[in-house]
Parts: sequence; C-alpha cells; structure tokens
Amino acid sequence: MMKVTVDHNRVNPLYLFYFFRSRYGRYELLKNASQVGTPGIATPLTSLRSIRVPVPPLPEQHAIAHILGSLDDKIELNHQMNATLEAIARAIFKSWFVDFDPVRANRGELDSLPPDVLALFPDTFAESELGAIPAGWEVETLGKVAKNLRRNVDPDDLPPHTPYIGLGHMPQESISLTEWGEAQEVGSTKRQFKEGEILFGKLRPYFHKVGIAPVDGICSTDIVVIMPKQPNWYAFTLCHFSSAEFIDYTTAVSTGTKMPRTKWRDMSRYEIVVPPKEVAVTFGQLVEPMFHKIRSNILESRTLADLRDTLLPKLISGELRVPDTMIENEE
Repeated sequence: MMKVTVDHNRVNPLYLFYFFRSRYGRYELLKNASQVGTPGIATPLTSLRSIRVPVPPLPEQHAIAHILGSLDDKIELNHQMNATLEAIARAIFKSWFVDFDPVRANRGELDSLPPDVLALFPDTFAESELGAIPAGWEVETLGKVAKNLRRNVDPDDLPPHTPYIGLGHMPQESISLTEWGEAQEVGSTKRQFKEGEILFGKLRPYFHKVGIAPVDGICSTDIVVIMPKQPNWYAFTLCHFSSAEFIDYTTAVSTGTKMPRTKWRDMSRYEIVVPPKEVAVTFGQLVEPMFHKIRSNILESRTLADLRDTLLPKLISGELRVPDTMIENEE
C-alpha cells in the first residue's frame, strides 16, 4: 500500500482523493505498473512523487470536493436506507411466519399487536412435521408457491448495453443489487430476467447471494430466476428464498466438492409453513412498498454515480468550472 500525506494549506484531501479516482489520476498511478511477477507499481515512492496534480485555488478545491462528496453521500444514504428497509421486512417476516408472534399475542403470551393483524391469525397451534404451527395453516414446499423461470438467450442477439448480472455483481446477505455490467462483456447462453424478479446464486450458495432484479436484463446460468406462481405471494416468496434458513438448506443439499451447486429440484422441495391467502396478501401490502423503494433507491444511486463519474474528469481537468458563487461560499 502507499500513503500520501497532504499539506492542508495547499490541497484538500477529498479533492486529491477524487483526483486519483479520475481517469487522469488512475493513468498517472498505473503508468509505471509492472506486470512481471506479482503485478504492482514499480518504485512506488518515486512514481508517487513524479505525479503532476492540477491544483486550483483551495476554495475551488473545497467546492469540487463538496459537489462530488455530496453525490457520494446521497448514494451512501440510499444504501443505508435500503439496509434498514430490508431489515424491517425481515423482522416482520420472522415475527409472522417463523415465531408466529400474532398467534402468541392472541393467546395472551405476548403484548398485543394491531387488531387488524391479530384478526388474521388464530389463537391456537396445531402439530405438524415442522413442529407447532398456527391452526389451519399447512406445510407445503416452496415449489408449490414459486417457479423457476428458464428463459435462455444469446447475448449476441441483444443490444450491447443490455444489463448483465453475474455472481460477482451480487452482494452477500443483501437483496439490493446495485451493480451490473453489459451484455457485450459476456458470451455463451445466459438467462433473461425482468425487473422485480428474484435472483438466487446457486453456485456456492453459502455465499448468500439473493436479490431483487432492479432492471430488465440477463444473468449468469449460475443464477436461478424465480417468481411466485401468484403475484400476491411475492413478498412471502422473496423473504423465504433470501432467509438464512433457506441458505443453510441449499448449502446442505448442494453437490460438488470445489464448486458446489444447488439445483432447483432440491430448492423446490424445501418445506415451509403456508398461511391462508389473506395473510400473504396483507404481508405483501405491508412490505412490498419497501421492496419498491429499495429498487427506486438503486436506480437513483446509479444515476447519481453516472453523474459523479461524468462531472469528475471535467471538474478535475478544469474543463468545467465551479460557479464563482459556490467558491465564494466555500471561502
């Protein structure tokens, strides 16, 4: 690693950070990189000292850093909001469909919940192969409520900028899929998906890569595309497929030593407790707006990142000047 210590009387550290993220800054860093042996920057200290940095007046640096930093702050805020929304949805799912809290509340074992929620649940349990479940509910398999969509497509037959999602684009333990590439970057047969469909990484499922497709596009064949058989069961289906319990199950039934994969056949056999339709509908009405907001935040962040990456080289090079009024405010 290399470290740069900044003279704060001459350079804003955040301005310098964005300089090294710019196309020119990256070129200056990497032009002395060596690919012999372990790739790295030859004579790093000499290379660093030789880099010429455009240094506008300090108030203009502050203004540039403020503009670009504000865009990154908003992107990070969207990321935090998505994490919070997902956590809320998971907490409600666990309360209703794992711990059966409304049933326990009806039995007086827990503090009371909203009356409209309690009215959906019974006040007794029944025994099943999965243990005690709410009376009147059934044990079924995920394959009864969800289906695997196998739409094969050749990337060469699509517009080159069609979004492409591979396993490398999918974060762990988060349904927010914020990154994707383009169809022109890949070859061979891929799977087609539509916005809102559920994407499940079946290769080494213990990495817990499950998310909501934020756009229409194509994905690796190591990603399973899933949707509920009935629209009202979307939130219920998504929460099951992205649950830690389901990940543990798919890991256990995976085949292969070095590159274990799970199969839809085994995924569809996972047993779950299925509530009456009105419970699934109410749950969807409660949490699906959260999932819509997550997708909306992802698209907004993508737009902000594109704007930042467009402004960055123009501001650093001086092609685009910061308004004088903003510089005066920084002063």
